[in-house]
Amino acid sequence: MSAALRFDDRVAVITGGGRGLGREYALLLADRGAKVVVNDVGGTLTGDGADAGPASAVVGEITEAGGQAVACTESVATAEGGQAIIEAALREFGRIDILIHNAGNVRRAPLAQMSYEDFDAVLDVHLRGAFHVVRPAFAAMTEAGYGRIVLTSSIGGLYGNHDVANYGVAKAGIIGLSNVAALEGAASNVVSNVIVPAAVTRMAEGLDTSAYPPMGAELVAPTVGWLAHETCSVTGEIMVALAGRVARAYIGETRGVYRQAWTIEDVAENLAEIRDTADPVIFPVVPDGHADHIRYSFGMAAQAVQR
Repeated sequence: MSAALRFDDRVAVITGGGRGLGREYALLLADRGAKVVVNDVGGTLTGDGADAGPASAVVGEITEAGGQAVACTESVATAEGGQAIIEAALREFGRIDILIHNAGNVRRAPLAQMSYEDFDAVLDVHLRGAFHVVRPAFAAMTEAGYGRIVLTSSIGGLYGNHDVANYGVAKAGIIGLSNVAALEGAASNVVSNVIVPAAVTRMAEGLDTSAYPPMGAELVAPTVGWLAHETCSVTGEIMVALAGRVARAYIGETRGVYRQAWTIEDVAENLAEIRDTADPVIFPVVPDGHADHIRYSFGMAAQAVQR
């Protein structure tokens, strides 16, 4: 059996760490030796209100077990709050090695009826909130030459879902942010990945979960723990953890069709080949997926000219 993967002397910031998945992440990393900043504003599921209790309770659990942790109740929804969360780690523990952005809220409404207030309120926590903590953490990590960033997306961000356009947009945006952090952090040993978790927590309020298989947060936390560990060997990737299944999600393309000129009718006539997924093309984010994508298309054009 392989040796336990530990986090001794590492400092982790976990947003939304007072309940559900975030609590499980905090307890796991602390049990493996990490010093943890448990960030949670303690609001309701919709993001209203504040309560220092959840973050303090998790800190109490960690310290009673012999670990080290501090609570931070600043909100990720503002740039000032995000800065304060990262500064709490630097002030209390002198560094930040791990950032897990897990804070979230939910405001449901059909697309045509969703208010702008509800749209912004969800983006403020999930997506802008990610940027608010990633930006200061990333600067500290690149300066130190080490960092592990884990951002939370969702199957709603990958595939959409009813009545949560705000949530779907935010969770899709998370993937783009992580990809940029992976690219820009590669030279400084800063790794960034996305977790797509599913667990029966308060975020599942209102859903009928009676037929679900076991879906506790403890089935997700180990994957997040590996992504946060120094031995994590991937960056710019998306990992799924749902009901005991761990998988990789990725963006792929069909091989496509090249023509020197196109008409609408040409697209229609070639649609089956354009959409054929039998032999997909995948461009890893790091070292240069953006340019590899362009080079691939340019290469098809060059081959056609040579023929």
